[in-house]
Amino acid sequence: MELIDTHCHLDVAAFDADRRQVLERAQQQGVRRMVIPAVDADHWAGLIQLCRSEQALFPALGLHPVYLQTHKREDISALESEIEKQRPVAVGEIGLDYFVRELDREKQQVLFEAQLEVARNAGLPVILHVRKAHDQVLLTLRRIRVRGGTAHAFNGSLQQARQYIEMGFKLGFGGMLTYQRSNRIRRLAENLPVDAIVLETDAPDMVVAAHRGERNSPEYLPHCLRALADVRNEDADFLARQTTINACSVFSLQQMPS
Repeated sequence: MELIDTHCHLDVAAFDADRRQVLERAQQQGVRRMVIPAVDADHWAGLIQLCRSEQALFPALGLHPVYLQTHKREDISALESEIEKQRPVAVGEIGLDYFVRELDREKQQVLFEAQLEVARNAGLPVILHVRKAHDQVLLTLRRIRVRGGTAHAFNGSLQQARQYIEMGFKLGFGGMLTYQRSNRIRRLAENLPVDAIVLETDAPDMVVAAHRGERNSPEYLPHCLRALADVRNEDADFLARQTTINACSVFSLQQMPS
């Protein structure tokens, strides 16, 4: 069984003490590959270096909306340059966050649109961060068409999900799926077409229920798989294969031989 963690921040300081051991444990659990999205320009170089040193890791470069105050005007041209040099698998993590009220929505929109243009010009998919802003993100994506991508930690409606899927997006499900009280997300995962779903951990955040209160880790991705199998009443091996195919498709990763 091979799994792909489509959203894992393995480059952050929370993993500095035991990153190698975490990777080894993840591999033992069948998590063969991981996509590592960036959040700001200052950490691009370290993220790229990490991914170059580990065959299992694939970089995405972008400017996260929550860190709006740390981004500089010249970061967009720097992003274009780095994408041309490094050829990441996606532009991300990008998007809109209306949950954090103090974040300037107009500035977020300008940043989001600029990065969508970069992704479109580079022919790359995007990794979306969206909180309380799905309608605005969808409206923007209809104006600035990109080559699909993933809607990370998807928590929108079924109608919104279908709109993302129509535009070539896969929807990411992770730790929240493992909590019995997450009725809305579990219903979504049950009712979406299986070829639209990818698995993710968002480690070190959004930990699975079995490790509540701990640091999240890519080695826990099988918990998300089992939760998906449970809510869909489908075979876990089948879902492992299908979600891996989905991830390979959206990020243009090579299929592993069976």
